[in-house]
Amino acid sequence: MSDEIKHECGLAFVRLRKPFSHYLQQYGTVMYGLNKLYLLMEKQHNRGQDGAGIAAVKLNVEPGYPFLYRLRSNAQQPIADLFFQLGKEVQELEKYQADIKQHPGLMKGHLPFMGELMMGHLRYGTQGKNNVEFCHPFIKRNTQPGRNIALAGNFNLVNTDELYDLLNIEPGEFQKQSDLAAMMEVIHHFLIKEDEKTPNAANLSAVLKKSVPLFDGGYTVGGLVGNGHSFVIRDAHGIRPAYYYINDDFIVAASERAAIRTTFNVGENEVLELMPGNALIIDDNGNYHIEQIVEPKERRACSFERIYFSRGSDEKIYRERIALGYHLSKRVLEFINYDLKNTIFSYIPNTAEVAFYGLVKGMEDYLNQIKVQRIVSWGNDFNEEKLQEMINRKIRQEKIAIKDVKLRTFITEDANRNEMVQHVYDITYGTVRKGEDTLVVIDDSIVRGTTLKESIVRMLSRLGPKKIIVVSSAPQIRYPDCYGIDMSKMGDFIAFRAAVELLKERKLEYVLTEVHERIKELQRNNQLHIENAVRQIYKPFATEEISDKIAEMITPKEIDTDVQVIYQNIEDLHESCPTNTGDWYFTGNYPTPGGNKVCNKAFLNYIEGKNVRGY
Repeated sequence: MSDEIKHECGLAFVRLRKPFSHYLQQYGTVMYGLNKLYLLMEKQHNRGQDGAGIAAVKLNVEPGYPFLYRLRSNAQQPIADLFFQLGKEVQELEKYQADIKQHPGLMKGHLPFMGELMMGHLRYGTQGKNNVEFCHPFIKRNTQPGRNIALAGNFNLVNTDELYDLLNIEPGEFQKQSDLAAMMEVIHHFLIKEDEKTPNAANLSAVLKKSVPLFDGGYTVGGLVGNGHSFVIRDAHGIRPAYYYINDDFIVAASERAAIRTTFNVGENEVLELMPGNALIIDDNGNYHIEQIVEPKERRACSFERIYFSRGSDEKIYRERIALGYHLSKRVLEFINYDLKNTIFSYIPNTAEVAFYGLVKGMEDYLNQIKVQRIVSWGNDFNEEKLQEMINRKIRQEKIAIKDVKLRTFITEDANRNEMVQHVYDITYGTVRKGEDTLVVIDDSIVRGTTLKESIVRMLSRLGPKKIIVVSSAPQIRYPDCYGIDMSKMGDFIAFRAAVELLKERKLEYVLTEVHERIKELQRNNQLHIENAVRQIYKPFATEEISDKIAEMITPKEIDTDVQVIYQNIEDLHESCPTNTGDWYFTGNYPTPGGNKVCNKAFLNYIEGKNVRGY
């Protein structure tokens, strides 16, 4: 992907259902649960590299002894750092008793994170700072076990101010920057209320039914309570993903199906999706049930999960990314005037690779049709050499762009920094016939366009192609996200900037003024949430007009090579990814009122020159 998008985050949840001695006998290690937690986190490391954290709760701990533990890290490799620290604790214990890992009771008593309930989190910070304090899980401590809780999640909320007002809390600087802090205050408030009714046995279902309807956003959240109860819950629209797997030995949940399948070596149909509005609730004896906490609403699962975020090792996601590329093949053929002989296909490393296979498959299907038509048209007028030449025609594929993962832009001055950015990608020389070949490169999406302009297009132009066509497997990103993706500023989107440029070129600046005035009116009436006024910015233009303007904007002035841009359309996106229909960043059709509010505020920030997010 050329423009990296950060997103929040990854969740790993493990609940052991048997004594530790069982895992020693059955699986050969008393640390089975911790090992699986590590794997679940490592298999989702793509979801968060700004930090990581783990929490554990021990069951049946004697009064006066700790039962809830937490460890967080914002090291360069946070997962490795966490488990290295755990490994050092084990090594320290082995100094005094070499065979301690053969004694489950001693391990549980002396190793802090040897808990029956475990939760891990991977953080990509969409807000706040990358200080370790912002890493999940967050915890609330109390002398009474049932009032202790650890929370971690993959989410963003857009109504944190309202939540603090509801509880009559004046948030501090830290709380203002953390959505989880607001969620924690709400859930803990109702946990205390329920614990007052039934001490150390609060009804988690009741806690969630009072808390969750208050949240406006997309979320998958896990919670561990100090009395041994736990839960995982998903928002009513299913915006953020959640999956689980249960057998007699353990209950696990994670943000990605493939992570569970790989970690526990189970079939696709054995890993179930936690449906929107539902919670997986587990008591202190390891008994579980799935319960509807809020009424499910229209399913709007995030389509970027399928386009880019989730690992492509999931077979459904793999097929969907193939389909995204395949659906683009017809328009690419039109753009190259069906001239496959003089066209080279490639991709921007590395996440666009699967969509590239789909695009090439579409080209191969077309080429095979042509082969059949030509051979049939020959009748008997052919020889072996002529037939061999036709059959051997192939789609020209090359690995043109190579990402230098070790290169870091350490120079901050703008002029020098742009020079460095050029070299984040390298190219393969000798692959293109100068002045003859058209170069088609596919990427997952085009967000800001900065890397395309400053690096990729510059580098590709050095090969001397007749034309460069940049293909995006995602539609134009036009609107901010507020449900867990770091896309919150209007001015960052090249599609928005292109629309503004077109408005200016065609003397339609009044549209910007009208939208601004409409949003100010909504703001005065406290109605920013009722409509997305920013959609009017794009109405005067066809999608292709904006694409052409984007192509112009990503072409450096000193480059003569013709550059074109092709985007996925919304209809083909939904056909490719039928279960993940969340498309608000493309269409402006937000699943919750808070989305409209965020989008309108983002436009106000743009007009007023404020470089802050809209929520």
